[in-house]
Amino acid sequence: MAQVNIRMDDDIKEKADALFAEMGMNMTTAFNIFAREVIRKRAIPFMLSVDCDPFYSESNMKVLRESIADANAGKLTEHELIEE
Repeated sequence: MAQVNIRMDDDIKEKADALFAEMGMNMTTAFNIFAREVIRKRAIPFMLSVDCDPFYSESNMKVLRESIADANAGKLTEHELIEE
């Protein structure tokens, strides 16, 4: 049996390991399923796109992280909702 080494971000690996464990498998099993599906379909088994939801853009995620940090630090201002 061949051995394959894959490099990935530690955070992605931890999240993937946890998710695969919930599904009753490990990373090796998950990647074998992926490889078999690629061979069977002769294609990547999901759509790849450069068009993504702008909510998840890096600039918006930065603003959200800063807002969360401000909220956690108690730096937000409470005000009444003003409808026009």
